[in-house]
Amino acid sequence: MPAIQVNQLQKTYKTKQKAAGVKASLQSLINPKYHMVEAIRGISFEMQDGELLGFIGPNGAGKSTTIKILTGILYPTAGQASILGFTPWKDRQKLAYQIGSVFGQRPQLWYHLPAIDTFQLFGKIYELDDRFVRQRIAMLAEAFEIKDLLETPVRKLSLGQRMRCEVAASLLHKPRLLLLDEPSIGLDVVAKQRIRDTVKMMNQQEGVGVLLTSHDAGDIEALCRNVIIINHGQIVYQDKVSNLKRRYLTTKLVEVRYAQEVSPNFHIEGVETLKIGHYGVKLRFDTSQTPVERVVSRLAEAGNLVDVTISDPTLEEVIRRIYQEAERSNLKEAGKEP
Repeated sequence: MPAIQVNQLQKTYKTKQKAAGVKASLQSLINPKYHMVEAIRGISFEMQDGELLGFIGPNGAGKSTTIKILTGILYPTAGQASILGFTPWKDRQKLAYQIGSVFGQRPQLWYHLPAIDTFQLFGKIYELDDRFVRQRIAMLAEAFEIKDLLETPVRKLSLGQRMRCEVAASLLHKPRLLLLDEPSIGLDVVAKQRIRDTVKMMNQQEGVGVLLTSHDAGDIEALCRNVIIINHGQIVYQDKVSNLKRRYLTTKLVEVRYAQEVSPNFHIEGVETLKIGHYGVKLRFDTSQTPVERVVSRLAEAGNLVDVTISDPTLEEVIRRIYQEAERSNLKEAGKEP
């Protein structure tokens, strides 16, 4: 049985229309008008037990709404969902013993208390044996490198330190499934990589499945084998991450800074020059046509490098390309391809 089964899930919100002007505002008090917002529009997908699945999309796409339904926080408008054999909005208490969740912008640790206090409280909430709790805290503290942080009030921790404690706390009761909603938001590169490495290790050692939402394509690339892209409440892409990389993440952006001034005629074969400054250049290239190693080698030959940053296109750009391909495919099938 899959860990997650979602079938035609929908969520519609009823929101009050904002009136413009004093007269209209008074009328809206007496006779308010509403409009319906479709946050999720009939999505269906499966996630296998122990799988690392990426669930990505831009702001307002429906990611967090889906996660909240899967954890039992929200009721759907229509459709079905089964999480580890439970219907989340009907069996929320039973499901809570089997899953862990982290919402990047909604901390679960007590702000003014040391993280160890929240860990011990969770042990009581989940009705765990005291000896098991002590052993589990010691294991998680070593895995997440937070041993020296447990006695420090959460308010004094950096964002990266706090998020490591948050993810560790969600794993205290040894859940079968972990739902991570933007766990790396606002973190620096080093902090992101620490969380990625530790989550991957827990998946390998304990077989915990992970459903991960993120704005960072790097999170998905580093952790997940399969990916779902959602936009405007609908699934627009569902495939292996390797296929996503091969088809949509071949374009790379490069920002370079040199120790000396850059020639206004700066050019590298096979690379598009976007911008030339006094000491830096911004470039773009396609890895399917020009290998990264060749580009880096040519950049080094051009002068003394101070800094090089290579980044993927934004998720918004990836989604736009997916839509463009789908539109061209539909036009071709209808015989209207330009």
